[in-house]
Amino acid sequence: MTLPLQPDQRQQLATLLTYCREMGGVEFYRGADDILPAAIAAEAALSAVANNSANDSSSRTPTPTASSDSIPTMPRNANVLTPPPTIDFSAPAIAPENRPAALQAIRDEIGDCTRCPLAFEGRNQIVFGNGDPNAELLFVGEGPGADEDIQGFPFVGRGGQLLNNMIAAMGLKREQAYVANIVKCRPPKNRVPEPIEATTCTPFLFEQIGVVRPKLIVALGATAATYMLGTKAALSVLRGKMHECMGTKLIVTYHPAYLLRDPRQKAEAWKDLQLAMKFLHLVPPAKG
Repeated sequence: MTLPLQPDQRQQLATLLTYCREMGGVEFYRGADDILPAAIAAEAALSAVANNSANDSSSRTPTPTASSDSIPTMPRNANVLTPPPTIDFSAPAIAPENRPAALQAIRDEIGDCTRCPLAFEGRNQIVFGNGDPNAELLFVGEGPGADEDIQGFPFVGRGGQLLNNMIAAMGLKREQAYVANIVKCRPPKNRVPEPIEATTCTPFLFEQIGVVRPKLIVALGATAATYMLGTKAALSVLRGKMHECMGTKLIVTYHPAYLLRDPRQKAEAWKDLQLAMKFLHLVPPAKG
């Protein structure tokens, strides 16, 4: 008999199972109906490993009983940053007319996602990404905000309006670029995504990039740069240069939300965009 789960229990179970997968385990469940027995088995296995490694048998922690209340929340920082997979640009690409369907197939695979704790922390809907499936320029942000969570599209709030202006200054329209985020669910209070949340969600982003095959990726902010490059460094170190990423090129600039908080950095962001424009042979529109 399957026991009903409370929202906090579902969150704990999702965190535990994701941790087990990323530690090399197999997929433990197919849906919410059989998640509890699998999670209890996973927890018992982890506890058994811990018990066997203890030197003093008298101090060993007993294996938990089959109660959902005993299931612990696994650490969210147990992930190791790794670079995203490389796309073989010499291999045939998906035909341009088939790319919208390919992106929709990724969205269908995501479904009503419950793979990480963000699914249980107040999100309204998944924010997949939008724009030209054949774009040469692809922007990656951190995660949806309140406006994005309501409307279901990335960068539609104040930060999105600024991003639109940045794209226009480059001589493009928003619909000529593709825009997505590291995570597709809004983190509560717009906090930075936890590593386990980002590394659970980014494989879908990498699939999107594999379909679009942009000539250049622009990482907006430190979080996007971290997970796109697989390394953590200050923006001052990463900006102003071309990076290799997934078989294409990537530059790093400030997130529009940061530029709204500190408009003095807009001039520096424009320098980054000029680097992108030079690479893509873009000409800014005439003033006036």
